[in-house]
Amino acid sequence: MQTQANINYHRIAEAIDYIKENFRLQPSVDAVAEKINLSPSHFKRLFTEWAGVSPKKFLQYTSVEYAKRMLKEEQATLFDTAFETGLSSTSRLHDLFVNIEGMTPAEYKNGGNNLHINYSFAESPFGSLIVASTLKGICYMAFEEDETALGCLVSSFPKAKFQRKLDLLQQNALFIFQNDWSKLHEIKLHLKGTDFQLKVWESLLKIPMGKLATYGSIAKKIGSPNAMRAVGTAIGSNPVAFLIPCHRVIQSSGAFGGYMWGATRKAAIIGWEGAKMHSGN
Repeated sequence: MQTQANINYHRIAEAIDYIKENFRLQPSVDAVAEKINLSPSHFKRLFTEWAGVSPKKFLQYTSVEYAKRMLKEEQATLFDTAFETGLSSTSRLHDLFVNIEGMTPAEYKNGGNNLHINYSFAESPFGSLIVASTLKGICYMAFEEDETALGCLVSSFPKAKFQRKLDLLQQNALFIFQNDWSKLHEIKLHLKGTDFQLKVWESLLKIPMGKLATYGSIAKKIGSPNAMRAVGTAIGSNPVAFLIPCHRVIQSSGAFGGYMWGATRKAAIIGWEGAKMHSGN
């Protein structure tokens, strides 16, 4: 006998498949709800609980991902992309991109042609790292062992203008490794992500140094208690190591779990932070 949780899961899975298969028709929430025999209000609440985003947002993300492939891989025009995505005009495509990607379709298509990024390499208590910044703030930080790390940054914006330069934004960010916590308020971030990712990353910023949280607790804090898998995916997509403390999230069993930059490094960071808080430094 199926439990209500299983029934709900299969309903949402059916809704997700329907949206993915029919996004070019831009189906309304009412139409999708009718497809799985739920009232629109019940469907929206259930979908958000299980998927971590609203049905409308999921449709937008699906549409944008398709549009991105057309613009980048097929070099389609904005008009053709809007038409093939099921949007009524290029202005709707523009608004959708700005809302989801933080850039216009043209900016995405040209690979960040007008974006200027400074980057530098530094040493930390946990190994070498690369840190990059735009005029708005830190856009990337990763623990890497050699300068090939630059490739990961460049691949995101292949046409951006890169300069190896240590600027003030980076300096303020790197002070954190020198026990200078007074500079925390001066660290600015320039992040690009979905609403759900940004919500998860914002929640991570609220975990105090020396404290830990679980994937489940993060999911509850952002109002999506059943979206632990989606939370894990968002945490794994964190573009700014350490400053956005994804290392402070562990499994409910108490196991530290995985880490993009290595489980050993995660354990070392957690231990280092705990020691600093215990010593008062």
